[in-house]
Amino acid sequence: MNIKRIGTVAAIAIVGAVALSSCASNEGGASDSASASSSSGTDYSKLSGTLTGSGSSAQQTAQATWTAGFQNVASGVTVNYSPDGSGAGRKNFISGAADFAGSDAALSDDELSGKFAACAADSKAIDIPVYISPIAIAYKVDGVKDLTLDAKTIAGIFSGKITKWNDSQITALNKDAKLPDANITVVHRSDDSGTTENFSEYLDANAKDVWGKEPSQTFPYQVGDAAAKTSGVASSMASASNAITYIDDSGAGSLDKAKLMVGDKATTISAEGAATVVADSKTVSGRADNDLAIEINRTDTADNAWPLVLVSYAIACQEYKDAEKGKLVKGYLDYVVSKDAQDAAAKEAKSAALSSDLSEKAAKAVASIK
Repeated sequence: MNIKRIGTVAAIAIVGAVALSSCASNEGGASDSASASSSSGTDYSKLSGTLTGSGSSAQQTAQATWTAGFQNVASGVTVNYSPDGSGAGRKNFISGAADFAGSDAALSDDELSGKFAACAADSKAIDIPVYISPIAIAYKVDGVKDLTLDAKTIAGIFSGKITKWNDSQITALNKDAKLPDANITVVHRSDDSGTTENFSEYLDANAKDVWGKEPSQTFPYQVGDAAAKTSGVASSMASASNAITYIDDSGAGSLDKAKLMVGDKATTISAEGAATVVADSKTVSGRADNDLAIEINRTDTADNAWPLVLVSYAIACQEYKDAEKGKLVKGYLDYVVSKDAQDAAAKEAKSAALSSDLSEKAAKAVASIK
């Protein structure tokens, strides 16, 4: 995967952000009746300390659910997660400002070739899938409640080549819709974003000639309005008119969502469709045994498949310099990939729980953390 490196994020910035996003233990989350011991034998009740996580804003709802649920079974541990964006999260983890990262894009080869401040000498980081979610093409157009788009049309809109809602390429896909003669307001991410990378990977795979840009965490066109993080995009859409964006489904709220042409079928967004695509995908070759980076099948045309999907990872050291910190990260992620935690997050964030096969692989990867 082609992931651009970004500038250093000061540790003081994450501390301030974390303070705003910490979750109280009584906010709910995964089952309050969850066992104090995991299926792998980890005794959560014996864990004690504080964990700092940073990264994916798409994971924000899931992380809030997981941290609250984890504190129900591991009351001695406080987990603070700051939804700074995937790029910032990886940078914070690499510098040692965060104990783990959440990222909608796996570590790049360049990042893996470098040093990780919190990891033991000669140890690298690993990518563990924890969150699978469809990316919505969300829109807000008066009088339009049913909209279908294909990859070429989406690429045309977000590259600035299609500028009117009643453009012939849109009307050809929506013969019964009353599309206005109005300018399209594009809203996109301003920060380095794993959601943007997944979005651009989809367009590169399905509309390369129209999109014309390599997949990247940075939105490549000077078009429309830019906003930081999932929450910023949602806020911008709330105050916009005749607008369209790409956003993790958990952040789409009451916005209308376009159907996607998958093969020759207009397909409705669903977590199940996202899970189908991930199940049809393979892990990236050449990675360490416990690194589960996934090469998403962006051209999947199975029934109800939603290839505009993101797989979001927890990024952790294979071995930590601080063995006690390693135990805490291992304990938390052991909980995150459990069935209780995955089901709870799926309910709250409209994501797809890890399949039994992927959950087993993720649990094995977590168990290898030292």
